This record gives sequence, structure tokens and C-alpha cells, in this order.
Amino acid sequence: MKKMIPCFFLSCCIMKSFSQSVQKNENDYRPYIHFTPKSGWMNDPNGLVFYKGNYHLFFQHYPYGTQWGPMHWGHAISNDLLHWKELPIALYPDSLGYIFSGSAVCDIANTSELGTKNNPPLIAIFTQHNETENKKGSITFQNQSIAFSLDEGQTWHKYKKNPVIKNPGITDFRDPKVIWYESEKKWIMVLAVKDHVSIYSSKNLLQWQWESDFGKNEGSHAGVWECPDLFTLTHNDKKVWVLTVSINPGGPNKGSATQYFVGSFNGKSFTSNQQKTKWIDYGRDNYAGVTFSGTGDRKIFVGWMSNWDYANFVPTKEWRSAFTIPRNLSLKKIANEYYLASNPIEELDKLIIKKESTAFTSTAYTLNAATILDLYVNSKSNFTIQLENELHEKIITGFTFKQNEFYVDRTKAGNTTFSDNFSSKSVTKRIAEDSLIHYKLLIDKTSVEIFADDGLNTITEIFFPHLPFTNCKVEADMKGEITIKTLKACMYN
Repeated sequence: MKKMIPCFFLSCCIMKSFSQSVQKNENDYRPYIHFTPKSGWMNDPNGLVFYKGNYHLFFQHYPYGTQWGPMHWGHAISNDLLHWKELPIALYPDSLGYIFSGSAVCDIANTSELGTKNNPPLIAIFTQHNETENKKGSITFQNQSIAFSLDEGQTWHKYKKNPVIKNPGITDFRDPKVIWYESEKKWIMVLAVKDHVSIYSSKNLLQWQWESDFGKNEGSHAGVWECPDLFTLTHNDKKVWVLTVSINPGGPNKGSATQYFVGSFNGKSFTSNQQKTKWIDYGRDNYAGVTFSGTGDRKIFVGWMSNWDYANFVPTKEWRSAFTIPRNLSLKKIANEYYLASNPIEELDKLIIKKESTAFTSTAYTLNAATILDLYVNSKSNFTIQLENELHEKIITGFTFKQNEFYVDRTKAGNTTFSDNFSSKSVTKRIAEDSLIHYKLLIDKTSVEIFADDGLNTITEIFFPHLPFTNCKVEADMKGEITIKTLKACMYN
């Protein structure tokens, strides 16, 4: 029998007040520090833009039910990416169709002439999905439209000459992400086109021309491509282009996931010499993520914390779905190859109400908040972290040295009966080669987000226990040592 040392029992009553309410109503799964809609259905984050001190978060929204329906754009704002104020719906369906996914930018130079130089417009670019035409058998039922705001996003006006890009005859033609390409003073759009992306350019956001395609022979093609994003990151003073593309199905652990490509862009075409498919997250529940515009060199990513395998059926009543914690993106180089890394935004530190910094022995804690567990482990050691409740429901995560894999096992994590596709164990090969593993867990009521080796491997998973997980046990075997750097409690002030 293998001896496990050391063993730390952290009685993490993650939310004591929540524990009492759950016993009365086990469907109260709303998280503490993740964005959720007040009511109704939510999926993809849309139109992420920072303008005049506020982060604008738009999202795919059906306000009249908790399953997917005719899409609107919901809207929330924040000055710190954590405390969100939900505003009235920004965009409603119209005669051109539902309001599908897209992006938003500030037209600072008023290239569209929809505002003025003193009051430049915010521009939303989105897909309109005409379900009536779809049901008739048309293949041109998705087109790209725009709307503009002259009052910092409070109210929106649709462009009278929509659509600005008409469908050329492709059934999946959607999810425009627009960026400003400074060196040529023009706008660039990446658009999901069934099994690849198309790149368009424009001088004014109103008239667009096709430039190139990418991806027909690159990456995973196990499902439809969606929600692309194109941006730059700097590594050792070198600017590198990154293209992210979501795919459904075909993720590394089933269902929805987001792949990425590292390469170059010349204003017309994106190229990549990447030989293998790389994923921004290896969990089941990080999909359709995109970055904020208007944040300069800082790239802040938010994803939808669910999976199309079961999103319509998760056991919440008045609302559906949450977003991941916002994450800073960066590049790391391993064996002369670029990898995308993601880590929780530093603003999260503002929510810390209690912090322990010690090598834990056997200590009990009562924490009325979400929890960040930050630890270091010898890379030749197996280790497990187990969250458990009074009903012995549990979620287990850790690392197996022989397989060189991180994993999350939610097969015994509570209610899994709502979908045959939910109960699962997610695994990912370790990317880093360091002798120490840095393992960070962000635990909220019904989710765990893992950032291994400073975000080189991330795993995001949701779960629905019948009672909150109140105990945390950390174990490492004889081959290694484990040091818990910090344990932090987080709550809104």
C-alpha cells in the first residue's frame, strides 16, 4: 500500500451562509465571484470592450426562458471586472433575425461617421440569424450587421443599411471579431466560416472586403468553428499574433472547447507553422471565449462556463450559466515553441478577506467565501486535492506522475442525472518541464478553475453538489513534497 504524505485537511466551509440555504433549496447554485444573468438563459460573451473607465460585457441572452431561445444581447458594466451591474437589454431581434455573437469597438477616429470626433461611437458588430429563412431551407440566413451607441453604450441604434456583409452562400457564417490594424489604419474582421475563418478589412466599418481564409487544413475539424479572435501578445519584446477559435463538438475532453494558433499576420492573411492542435483550456466548461478591445497590450479573456453537451439542462431554475473569471493572457516558450497561458486577473486580490501563508499541517478553517488554493509540488510526485461534502459527494483533481497528466474527476460530484454527457474525468498532458508544479485552484460554489504551471495548463469544470463542498484534503506521495503557498478567501465587499 502506497503511503501518502503529507496530508492536509483544510475544512473549507466555502460559504457557511450558503450552506444553510442550499439545504432548503439545492437549486441555489449562483456563484459568488462569477458573472451570471439575473434571470434567463446566457451563453457566449459578446462585444467585450473597455471605454471611459468601464468594462462592457455583452452576452448571448434569452430573457424569457432558461433554455436557448431567440437571441438578444444582454449587457452589464463594471469598473473592475468583478462587480457587475446588469443593464437593460442592448439589442433585440428584428426582421433580419436573432442577434448572434459578435464584438464591439470604439471608433475613436469616427471612421464610420456615425458619431463625431468629439463623441466617437461605440460600434457593435454581430451576426443576424434569420430563423424563418433557415426553416425555409435557405443557406444564406446568417449575415453581419452593426449597431452604434453615442452615449457610452447606454442605448443602441441599428445601422439603417444592415447587413454590412451579406452571406455569400455558406450555412455557418458568423461571430465577427473586429480589431483596429494600426499600421494600415484599417479595421480587420475575423469571421467563423463553417470549418475555417475568413478575414475581411474595412476603412470605415461599413464597407468590407474579403482578404483571405485560414484554417481549412489546420487545427481540429471535429466540429463547427465559432467565435474567433485575433490579437497580439508580446514575448521578450517580440510581437506575436494569436488566433483563437472555438469548436463544437471536438474538444479534448468531449464537447465544446477553444483551440488557438500562434503565428503572424500581415494585414491580409494569418499564417501559422503550428503542427499540433493546442487548447486554451482542457476542461469541459470554457467555451466561446474572447478578449476585450480597448485594453491596449493587456489581453483579458472571458469564456462561457458551460458546454453544449448539457448547457440547456443544468439544474438551475431562474437563470442559466456563468462566465469564467476574467483571465490575463500571455505567451510562454517551451522547447522553442509558443504556448498561450492564462491566469486570473490581479483585480481578484481586491476580493480577498482572509489570507493564510504557511505550510499547512492539520488545520481547520471556516471560510464564508470562494477560495483560492495556491500550492507547489515536486513534479515527480503524484498528488490529489479532494473537495467533499457531508454526503460524501466529491470532486477530485491532481497530477499523475507516470502519465504526466493533470486531471479533474467530477463523476461523484453530486447531481449528474440531468445529462448522460455530464459525468466525466478530464485529463491533459503537462506542458511545462520544471521540477516544481505550481498548481492554483479557484473554487466557487459550483465551479473549479485550475491554473497549472502559471496557466500553461488550465482546466475549468462546473458541478452541482446537493450540499456545498466543506472539506478539502490535499495529499502527495513519498516521491515529493508539497507546499501550500497561500489559501485565500474571496468575497464581494
